[in-house]
Amino acid sequence: MSDLTSDITAAHPLAPYGWDADHAQEFTPYAEQGLLPGRLVRVDRGRVDAVVPGDDGVRTVLASTALVATSDPLKVPCTGDWAAIDPGSGPDAVVRALLPRRTALVRSASSKRSEGQILAANIDHAVVAVSLAEPLDLGRVERFVSLAWESSATPVVALTKADLVPDAAGLAHLVADTETVAPGVPVLAVSAATGAGLDVLAAVLAGGTSVLLGRSGAGKSTLANAVLGAEIQDVHAVRDRDGKGRHTTTTRDLLVLPGGGVLIDTPGLRGVGMWDAEEGLARTFTDVEELAARCRFHDCAHTAEPGCAVLAAVEAGDLPQRRLDSYRKLLRENQRIVAKTDVRLRAELRRDWKQKQALGRHMGERKRGPRG
Repeated sequence: MSDLTSDITAAHPLAPYGWDADHAQEFTPYAEQGLLPGRLVRVDRGRVDAVVPGDDGVRTVLASTALVATSDPLKVPCTGDWAAIDPGSGPDAVVRALLPRRTALVRSASSKRSEGQILAANIDHAVVAVSLAEPLDLGRVERFVSLAWESSATPVVALTKADLVPDAAGLAHLVADTETVAPGVPVLAVSAATGAGLDVLAAVLAGGTSVLLGRSGAGKSTLANAVLGAEIQDVHAVRDRDGKGRHTTTTRDLLVLPGGGVLIDTPGLRGVGMWDAEEGLARTFTDVEELAARCRFHDCAHTAEPGCAVLAAVEAGDLPQRRLDSYRKLLRENQRIVAKTDVRLRAELRRDWKQKQALGRHMGERKRGPRG
């Protein structure tokens, strides 16, 4: 990219929202049609709010998505998408096309259905907010981080409400525990009440697109307000009886950060299912994967096989049993959701299940001994 192209892109009104030379190149055929580039900052029932170039910087337009409507839930317009927009002459603009997504955060829509649900598009960082107002759930961290890795974004874990931990040693212990289950992922202890850790988080998020993830009550909206430096997102108190919060964010909003970059705040997620996240699981469970590579059998299930390096590590105390159980659980869940949409894998799982049934019958007969 030439210096001239870089300068032109940097001066573009949408540059604060992430517009760059690659987006400009992808948009070329639409520019020739007289359409405007825009980024979707909110999606709501067939209508989107999008920022587009204006006479004096940027302006927000309400646009219809009827022309890009699709039955594929992974291709519906989403907060963070870049689009070609026809400003039109009426009250509403029209989204004519979506530009190719660089990254997409996807979860399983339901354990009983095979559809995926896209949560955010074109993100650079996925910030997993975990509240320290309740016991640290390492399994939830592993689940969110796996989905973040799978999206091709870089995960960051923010341990919110750090001011509620009474001593520094205890806080350091919680950070260390989280780092253990999220290898290679920055883990930041932050507090919107005291401001602790917010400068580090803001530095991590500057210059890119980030999405905030977490369950209700994790402090996402409070954290968003803190890094935005303004009370933009509505905040509700957490219930005293169980530490859980109410949904304060009901839509996914894309907001410009004062230190550079943009942030997508999402509603609290009660359930986050795996969605074809094999690579994400491998990145999250690198310790288990490295041990598995040393097992005697390449298809070792790490249950009772001889020469299993994973079970040996558990027995030696080098790998927590909880960690292995979480790995197995998420792997099974991911296989189930993939099998619902992949006929070949579904057949392989069914064949494996039948083989295990046959082995179980054989072992039972051996245990009972010969008949007659």
